[in-house]
Amino acid sequence: MKVTQLDCLCVILLHLLHTAGSEKFEVLGPTDPIVAVAGDDIILPCYLKPNISAEDMTVDWLNLDFIDGRVFRYQNHRIIREDQIPSYIGRTSLFKEELWRGNTSLKLTRVQGTDEGRYKCFIKAKSWYDDFTIQVLVKAVGSKPVVSIEGHREGGMGLLCESEGWHPQPELLWLDSEGVHLSAGPPETHRDFKGFYTVKQHVIVQETNTNRFTCRVQQSRINEKIETEVHLPSELFDYATPLRMAFIVLCCLGAVTVIGLSLAIYCICIKKGVIIDQLKLQRADQSKEGGK
Repeated sequence: MKVTQLDCLCVILLHLLHTAGSEKFEVLGPTDPIVAVAGDDIILPCYLKPNISAEDMTVDWLNLDFIDGRVFRYQNHRIIREDQIPSYIGRTSLFKEELWRGNTSLKLTRVQGTDEGRYKCFIKAKSWYDDFTIQVLVKAVGSKPVVSIEGHREGGMGLLCESEGWHPQPELLWLDSEGVHLSAGPPETHRDFKGFYTVKQHVIVQETNTNRFTCRVQQSRINEKIETEVHLPSELFDYATPLRMAFIVLCCLGAVTVIGLSLAIYCICIKKGVIIDQLKLQRADQSKEGGK
């Protein structure tokens, strides 16, 4: 049987079509957000359908909330570490033994606040590519609020409340013994390099029947709140003591001043009397000399 050039061309085209068709795939993953607890290890699921091998493909994981946000790259059977976001270095990996069955899931260790965001799993073969985006939410419950007494302030007693290690950013509230919100100063918020929040707030309280006040730090998205109650003894609100001390000090200063002035006047009077007596003696002596 004689094979013509046309037959060869048809065979080549059929082979190319078969090869192209065999590389077509979908990239799939979870549709619901992944909630990660700070400090834990998590897996971002991603896989090919059909379950063909990804060993000869390029696997890119990107954080879409970063510019040039490469989290991880696998290419030519090796890990490419160039251009990786610094905060992910040493914390990301694939399951290499699972690549042959199309599992391209990413393991992320020691989750921190800055890991929250949208992640794209991008898979590229020679003639086909596809991707899937996953939302990651980070949850971190901070420390128990610490309340410190700052001393007397205009209008009452000054208090400071502080809590750290939260994600997302929390809200701080001051409450009285009946749960009524107290008017306080503006909250101060700081975010560290790992994305965790510290919040603190000053308040001036006045004496009440109970003298009990509560600092509450809460985060509605993760449905968490922590409280610290403080009881202030009534003696702290006693303004009579410092006022009495001030009055006593002023009285002492006034007495010392009066005594000092009195002594000065007395000395001046004595000195003036001595001078007058001396003048009288001089005049008497002059009179005697004139009589002679």
